[in-house]
Formats: sequence, C-alpha cells, structure tokens
Amino acid sequence: MAEMISVREAAERWQITERRVSTLCKDGKIAGAEKQGKRWMIPADTQKPVDQRIRTGAYRKTERASRLPLPIGVSSYRLTSSEYYYIDKTLMIRDFIDERPMVTLFTRPRRFGKTLNMDMLRTYFEKSAEDTSVYFRDKKIWSCGQKYRNYQGKYPVIFLTFKDVKFDTWEETFAAIRDIFAREAQRHKELQSGEKCDAYSRKIYEKLADGKSSEVELASALLDLSALLHTYYGIAPIIIIDEYDTPIQQGYMKGYYDEVIRFMRNLFSGGFKDNPHLSFGFLTGILRVAKESIFSGMNNLSIHSVLDNKYSAYFGFTGDEVMEMARYYGASDKYEELCQWYDGYRFGKTEIFNPWSVVSYFSNECEPRPYWMSTGSNDIIGEVLAGADEEIYQRLTALLNGETFTTFIDTGVIYPQIRSNPYTIYSFLLMTGYLKTLNTTMAFNGDFMCEVALPNREISLVYNKEILQRLENLILPSTAISIQEAIFSGDNVRLKSQIQTLLIQSVSSFDTAGENFYHGFMLGLCALTGGSFVTSNRESGDGRYDIQLKPVKKGLPGILIELKAEKDCSVEKLKKLSETALQQINDKRYDTELLSAGVRTIYKYGVAFSGKKVEVIVG
Repeated sequence: MAEMISVREAAERWQITERRVSTLCKDGKIAGAEKQGKRWMIPADTQKPVDQRIRTGAYRKTERASRLPLPIGVSSYRLTSSEYYYIDKTLMIRDFIDERPMVTLFTRPRRFGKTLNMDMLRTYFEKSAEDTSVYFRDKKIWSCGQKYRNYQGKYPVIFLTFKDVKFDTWEETFAAIRDIFAREAQRHKELQSGEKCDAYSRKIYEKLADGKSSEVELASALLDLSALLHTYYGIAPIIIIDEYDTPIQQGYMKGYYDEVIRFMRNLFSGGFKDNPHLSFGFLTGILRVAKESIFSGMNNLSIHSVLDNKYSAYFGFTGDEVMEMARYYGASDKYEELCQWYDGYRFGKTEIFNPWSVVSYFSNECEPRPYWMSTGSNDIIGEVLAGADEEIYQRLTALLNGETFTTFIDTGVIYPQIRSNPYTIYSFLLMTGYLKTLNTTMAFNGDFMCEVALPNREISLVYNKEILQRLENLILPSTAISIQEAIFSGDNVRLKSQIQTLLIQSVSSFDTAGENFYHGFMLGLCALTGGSFVTSNRESGDGRYDIQLKPVKKGLPGILIELKAEKDCSVEKLKKLSETALQQINDKRYDTELLSAGVRTIYKYGVAFSGKKVEVIVG
C-alpha cells in the first residue's frame, strides 16, 4: 500500500494552506487522494498541483479599474454599503431581533468592524426624516420577511463612540467625553423646542448640548437623554456605545484608571441598569472589564467574546467572503497568500480573516505587509514584556517557532491584572487579537482552558517587532548595520564579536537559561537586518531549520542559522557545538527551499551559546 500523508503534511511540503489542500482534494484535483473518516489522506509522492488560475497583474488592474473602491478607513454604513465594496453583515440584525437581549456587549480586537456594525444597527433602527430602508433593500436582512422589516426606522437612537478618546489626563478625557455627548445631544435638536418636554427637561438638554455639564451631571447623561427621547417619541430609545473601553485602557496606561472607572460605572449604571427609558443597548470594546463592577448588577447583559459562537461571523471576514472578494478584484490566485498572512483567527467556531488587513492588501496591489501593526498603539504589549519572567518570555518566543501551549483564559481580564497575575497575559493577548485558540475546554469556574498559537504570518511579524522590542531598543543603529553587513558577507568572526558584545552588555543572567531565549535573541537580530523575509522553525529538506533569511530581491544571499545551547561549556566544546550545528544544516539539506527559490549564494551559520559566550562558524 502506498505511503499516505495528511493534509497538514502536504500543506507544509507544498508551502500552501491546509484549507487550499482540502479544497483541491474535494475538487478531485489531487490524484489518489482519499477520505479516511473525516480526514483527507494524500499519496506521499504526489507533486504539488499546478495552479491554472489567472495570475497576470495586467488583467487584475484592468478588472479593478471598473470595480467599486475599497472602504479604507470608512466606518459609515450608508457610505460603505452604497459607494464601496461592502461585505453584507446585515443578518446580524436578524439574529439580534430573534434573541432581543436588553443589553449586548461585543468584544473583538481593534479594526475588526465593530464601528461599522454599530453604525449599521443605528441606520437600521433609527427614526429619521430620510427613508433609510433604501440602504437595506438589496441586503440579506430585507429578504428575511416583514417581521424584521417592522423594526426598521422605529426607534430614536443615542449613538456614542469613544474610539478616539486617547488623552494623557483625566481632565482631558472628561472634556472629550463631554464634547461627544454635546454633539449627540445637538443631533437631537427636536428636543429643544418640543412641546412634549417641560421647561426642566429642556434645561437639562441645553446644558448637555452646550457642553457645560459637570462630572456628576454627565454621569447621568445616558439616563437623562434617553428619558427626554422617550417622552418626545413615545418609544424608548436604543443606546449604542462603540469602543467603550478605549478611555479605560488609556487611563490605565496614563495613570488615571480609578477616575475613569468610577465615571464609567456611574454612566453605565444610569443608562443600562433598570433604565425604564431603554429599548435595547449595544456596546463594543476589546475587553469585558466585568470585574471592575462597571456592569455591576446588570443581569440584562448578554456578552459575546471571541470565544462565543453566536455572532461569530459578523466581525471580520469569513473564508467564503474573502474568496468572493478576491474573485471580484481579479485576484483569485492570491487566496492562498491571503490565508497565510491574514487568516487564522477563530471566533467561536468560525475561521476569520483580519478585515482591515485584507482590504489594505487589495488596496495595495496585493502586496503582503503587516497592515494591522500600524493601526493602533501597542503600548500594552510593552507593558506585558516589562513584567515578563523567564517562563513567559520563553513561551512567547516559542510561539514564533510555531509552537503551541495550553493556558487558562479569563474572559473578564482587567488591565491591572497584567502586572499582578502573569497568566492574564495570555488572556489579554487572545482578546486583543495576538493569539488564536486551537482547542477550548470549559474550566470549573466558567472560564476556559485553551490551546493557543499565533494566528498567521502578519502576527508573527508583529511579534518579531513588538515582543523583541526590548532587544531592539538596546541595539544602536550602527550595531544593527554592522550585524547586517556581517551576516550578508559571511563574516562569522565579525558576527561573533557583535553577538558577544550584546550578550555581555544587554542580557541579564536569567535570560541565558535555555535555547528558546537564544532563538528569540537571534530572531530579533535577524529582524533588524531588512532585505529578507525571516522565517523560523519551518520544514525544508529533511527537517526543520531554526532560522532562515530568504532574500526579497535577487542578488542578496540566502541565510540559514542553526542554534545550539548548553550550560557551562568550555571554549573547545562550544566550538564543537557550533560545528555540529553547521553539519546539521548540511546533513538535513535545510537549503532545499532557498535553492528551489533560485537563491544561489547561501551562507550557513552554526551558532552555539553557553551563558554569555558564543561561537559562530560559517559554511
């Protein structure tokens, strides 16, 4: 019987995604592939199928010229759904109407469509002089029936977004929130002259609209404004607050955490807890912040995090949606690359692509880059690393090597716990989009035990930059240039000297405990070189290399680095260890991938560490 391999093994061998291999099997494009139970098995000697799809950039550009523009940075539902390429998420409205919880909180990473979805809900439900049904008549929700259409344009809406409330002091933050309420009050100018509102109510309105409310008065603004709208329209309003926890994160980073928590607790208590003037409420954020008692006593709160299956397909893009988008822009041949870079998130049971990065990818002529990296502050990652001990740092660097581990996940993690409880680091990284779950098991206390990994290539690069930042900050630009010159010229003596100096000057004693640290250390050095695509712990030839630098442009050499580490080595033993590492590169034919890519000049480095000593040999 012929030897068979799994979909995962085939994907690694052919350098494509597992999803693509499974699709090829289903489509009958892999000869001899057979399904054994729920798994596809493939003959081991099968060659990678030839891709017959259209690949010419000229065709893609011609097609794109007649297509809808991409909604880069557009969060208005009306504008996006009518003038840009829009992926229809309106069935979210149907699912909400079927369930109708009093208050719903959606927690998702930044740039995963929270603001656009909240604006969609506002546009659908809000009473308006404009016939807003025109924005939904060609969408999925409209074909769901009259039951759902009856909700369209029925309610007054209070809509607030705190996504830009990022200031250094509580005074500035309070002033910004007061201005947001003033603009929303001004949007409801009908309350100022309405005969249904008495003089006292109009006075409350005018103070709010003029931006003159005190902190105590503003804490009751949701209750007051909802009461005014209820009286005026005869139907209780819907309250929508987008990115509610942005001021909380900023308060934690800038030292006014207690003040912002106290204000938010009072604000939400008035607006959402036992408010007789509320029809429904929606909130979005990155974290739940439940343990802060912000939502204390709110038994009407329905929470949907990245671990929950309900609403899982409405934030971010599904595989089918991305595939259709690629076809629309004449880039079907790029689907595998999209999967490698931006797929891999799992919300509930749904595989999700990063929507911001996918849209940016198509907008930039299908050039893969870590687009998500520059969309917001990663100061919290620095906070994580500042308190990381040896075990945490080794686990984080192990993720870069493609490894996974199982950890406790607290979906109610709060910012102060990042410093005091190291296990909350992984909860925070999962909730903020830096990790994905592979397997999830309910823990005894209602939280979860999850096997976690990096989602995709984009996040690997984010980790290379953010998690290795503390190393990068210690390296002078002149040192980085010297390391780059040494690596790309095959100068092992110069490279050894630079590494030795960094180990002595920059690395604390606990950091030199094991090979995982040295792997992360060398990845950091390689990430500074530029001009090459850095990969780690990937299959090539007859095994898995430690580090590879594949040149982006022709003319540059390829680099292979194999690492060894032992404690208390003599100079002679350390040299032999580096020779063993170099021999492993040759014996295992780690240069196979580079040779297949047409790279003809390849420098192979055997690098051995022992404490703060290093030996480098080149071949």
